[in-house]
Formats: sequence, C-alpha cells, structure tokens
Amino acid sequence: MSYLFFKNINQEEFDEFVEKHEYCNLLQSYNWAKVKNNWDHLYTGVYKNNELVATGLVLIKRLPLSFCMYYLPRGPIMDYKDKELVQYYFDQLKKLAKKDHCIFIKFDPAIHVNDYDSKSYNINRYKETELYLDTFKSCKAIHLGYTTSIVDTVQPRFQSNVYSYENINETLPKHTKRLIKDADRRNVQIIHGQGELLDEFSRLVELTKSRKGVALRDKGYFKTLLENYPEGGVTFLATCNVYKLNEDAKIKKVKLEKEIAQTCENAKKKLHRLEDQLRSVDNDIKEFKEIFSEFGQEDKDIAIAGILSIQYGNTCEMLYAGMDERFKKFMPQYEEYVENFKWAFEKGCSWSNMGGVEGTLDDGLTKFKDNFNPTINEFIGEFDIPIYPFMYRLTQKAYKILKSKHM
Repeated sequence: MSYLFFKNINQEEFDEFVEKHEYCNLLQSYNWAKVKNNWDHLYTGVYKNNELVATGLVLIKRLPLSFCMYYLPRGPIMDYKDKELVQYYFDQLKKLAKKDHCIFIKFDPAIHVNDYDSKSYNINRYKETELYLDTFKSCKAIHLGYTTSIVDTVQPRFQSNVYSYENINETLPKHTKRLIKDADRRNVQIIHGQGELLDEFSRLVELTKSRKGVALRDKGYFKTLLENYPEGGVTFLATCNVYKLNEDAKIKKVKLEKEIAQTCENAKKKLHRLEDQLRSVDNDIKEFKEIFSEFGQEDKDIAIAGILSIQYGNTCEMLYAGMDERFKKFMPQYEEYVENFKWAFEKGCSWSNMGGVEGTLDDGLTKFKDNFNPTINEFIGEFDIPIYPFMYRLTQKAYKILKSKHM
C-alpha cells in the first residue's frame, strides 16, 4: 500500500478534507490552531496513492525540561474502520513524537458509541465499538474508559445536539413553545452579528462567570474566534426595552381599570377576566420597577442574553452563552437558542451542538437543553499513547494528585 505521511498539509486541502468528512469537527479545523495560540501545532495528514485520506490537527503543549504532550481534539479525521490506515498514521505520529520528546499522545475521536434522547438512556454500545477499541489497542493506545463526569475528560464525552429540521418550531415540546410565547409577550427581540456585538456579549458572559463562579473566556478570546472564522462566526443577542414595556403596561392598566368601572356587577365572568388581567399587569409593573431599581430607567434596548456560535462545514458549535439573571423571567434564552438553530440549518448544517452534559443526564444543563428536543451523542472517549512510559506514569500520578487537591 502506497502511504505517505506529512506534517504540514496546506490549509485549503486540509479544510476541504475535514469539512467533507463524516467526522467533520470544528476542533479539527485548520484555524483552530490559531485560536489555541498558546499551543504549538502540526497539520498532519496521510496520502494514499496521491489522495489525502487522513488529517490530524495536533496541538502541542510544551512542558518543563524540553518535554511536551500531543493532543488531537476530536481527531484525527479518517476512516477508523481502515485498520491499516489508522496504524500507519499513529506509527508515523509516534516517530515524530519521539523526536519531539513528547511524553504521550492524547486523542478523543468523534466516534459515537450511542445516540439517543435523554429520556431513553441506552447502555448497549454499538457493536462496532469493539472493532474501534481493538484497532486503537493495536496502536498501543490506552482507552481511559466510559467516563460519565464532564470533568473526567478534556472534551465532554456526552453532548446535547439538535439535528436539522425543516421547521424546528414543530419539534419543540409544548412547554418550550409556551416559554417562547412568554418571551414574545415581553417583546424580546433577537439580533445577530459579529464583532460589533462583542462588548455586550462579553458583559453577559462576565455576569454568568460571577453568578456561577466558573472560569469562562474573555472578549479577547471571543474576538480571536470570530476573526478566525469570519464566514461561520456569529454572535446572537436577546434584547428588550423595559421602559417601553412599562409604559405599555401603565396604559393597559388605566384601560382595564376604566373597563372594570364600567362593567355591571352582574357580569361576573367578564369582571373576573378583567380583574385577572389587571392583576397580571400589576405584577408586570412591579417586576419592571424591580428591574429599574437595579438597572436604571432608560428608553433603550438592553442586551439580556447572548450566544456565540461557529459554523464549520455542515456543523455548528454553540460555544459560549451568557445571561443577565435579572431578566430570567423574560425567558430570552429559549427564543435565542431556536434562532441560533434556524440560522445554522439555513446555512446547511446537519446539526447544532449545544455542548457537553453530565453522563448521568440528570444535571441542570441536561434539563435545560432538553427543552429543545435534542439527541444525546455519547462519544467513545479519550485515548493515551505513551511515548515515554515511565514519564507518562509520573505525569498521570501528578495529574491525579493535582486534581484531588482541587476537588
């Protein structure tokens, strides 16, 4: 078999191969190395009879004492059923790694072992899984197991994914449609753009960071993402004008009070209906007053939630989201997510990934994402190929000690 291995595939050929492949993934795109600019990288590939048949974006983390580690997020990209090709690729990559003083190679291919909805968890793996495990084992790769916690792996082993529909609204659960109507009632508007919306989007992410006490990215990172994916990058913002809502509510309150005063006492059904409407309006005005006390009372549109997504090939990754918790009753994220799906599907995406969830499928993220009728993708997991076995064992011990101290 005539194979040739290269470590510097050009961008046009690299992206064309990845974008058309069944395992297409943003994390294996050429420009992902530019996003991860604190790592070195290689654009590896294999030609068979002068045709590109495998690619792998290799991120290189430099370690003390001139050592390093290699990492292929959701890669490499190839036909994993072709055992000869898989072995050739990793044999060549191991030779490179040895010269580079790489302690170990980590990879987590985009192989699904299961696809199901979160309410019908299926523990039966695909029959083909053993075939993949045997192939990787022949490459001296160690499978790190079918982990369930999101923190156990670099990339989530379970993700919540919405597949393309002609009319996404028809697939939504009833309660989600109701929540979108709640957002409409509060006149939540969805806008989208790119860098011009980053100030507001970053502010919303900062609020989310403070609320949840988690480390999220900053404006500089978001800017890098959009600059490297100028055609596929998008920022969505949900906005509303509370001042106008309050003015409308006050007008409605006056009209209802007048109508109640003019209604005969015998018209009990009508009176009950009007009084219910008045109570609802009073509650809205009270809610708006609370928002004004925290946010100020100005006649302007306010960004209350946001999403940053990247479309690559026929895929869309919804990477980051933020929300101002003061507006949670406005339900902005429901309308915003649906608009993101529509945008992705109009651009020809087969799916729009909402990101990782816990493998137990009982966490808050899973429950929120279930509002959009997703499919759970369960991946095969992580593999390590030790290049220097003794050093590899040391690094794994150090990693476990460090992890235990932070749990």
